[in-house]
Amino acid sequence: MELSNFCRLKCSPSWCTGPACATPETSPCILCAAACLPVWPPSPYILWTCYAPALQRRVYKTLRNAVVTMYRTEGPLVFYKGLNPTLIAIFPYAGFQFSFYSSLKHAYEWAMPAEGKKNGAVISPNLGKSCCSWMVMGEPRREEYKMQSFDAATQQLLKTALKDPGAVDLEKVANVIVDHSLQDCVFSKEAGRMCYAIIQAESKQAGQSVFRRGLLNRLQQEYQAREQLRARSLQGWVCYVTFICNIFDYLRVNNMPMMALVNPVYDCLFRLAQPDSLSKEEEVDCLVLQLHRVGEQLEKMNGQRMDELFVLIRDGFLLPTGLSSLAQLLLLEIIEFRAAGWKTTPAAHKYYYSEVSD
Repeated sequence: MELSNFCRLKCSPSWCTGPACATPETSPCILCAAACLPVWPPSPYILWTCYAPALQRRVYKTLRNAVVTMYRTEGPLVFYKGLNPTLIAIFPYAGFQFSFYSSLKHAYEWAMPAEGKKNGAVISPNLGKSCCSWMVMGEPRREEYKMQSFDAATQQLLKTALKDPGAVDLEKVANVIVDHSLQDCVFSKEAGRMCYAIIQAESKQAGQSVFRRGLLNRLQQEYQAREQLRARSLQGWVCYVTFICNIFDYLRVNNMPMMALVNPVYDCLFRLAQPDSLSKEEEVDCLVLQLHRVGEQLEKMNGQRMDELFVLIRDGFLLPTGLSSLAQLLLLEIIEFRAAGWKTTPAAHKYYYSEVSD
């Protein structure tokens, strides 16, 4: 193995990821050469083992004299006498290093996948309450789904869909999840996680998208009847908006939000920003929570509609009558939140949410 080959091995992108390799002042090949020096002949250890005994007999005057004399008397191969045992020691070490790295990388991806890291998610205080749950160990990471509000047969159906999607009717599963999301506000806040896990499991098992197609068809049906849903049940309407925003937050196509859901989500948020909706604290609370969750993603997909939405929110905040003090506080907070680049300072968070708690 030549030194240049060893340098290329050590400087491959999958290994050279530390800050030292990223700085222009330090060349990666220089670092690799420094790492190779202890094992590359002429080995100082070999020279010293030859030089030290002769030092007592004063055969060599200096280390340089020893190198020159050894080269003249025994030839250049004298400096390579330790190469074979060194390579024998290095090969198993390098093999273990690569295998352990690959194993640990797979273990890390299983425990903490990139898709599971969601930015800007709003945590509901209800999720912290103790309740029955089921752990799915076969997914890329451990997921906890709250199924205590389902009957035993439905719980078994969902568990099977998560573990073995091909064994159940996935369109029926999609309808069950949507129906329950429209009735249970707590479940609607985390149903997107379950839907994402079923989609992933189906894709790995069969390479199909039956569940996703059924889910989107059902969401479209409810979207087209959203005014009737709001008139029939304000809670059902709020649950639907929460659910569709949750689905938008989790489902990805080529690591991007689904374009098919951008305008429906915007339309739902626009409806929540109308004057008759702003007079109801439940809808104001839903509007603010969903903007915290998906507002930044929506603005990246369509910034013009986000500007129009916040014109409505601003005008609603300035309404002379009809808004409660809590609704005014929430609207002011989301206006300031967006103005700061979808971020909030600890001081602003303490101010607004201490007021909400009070």
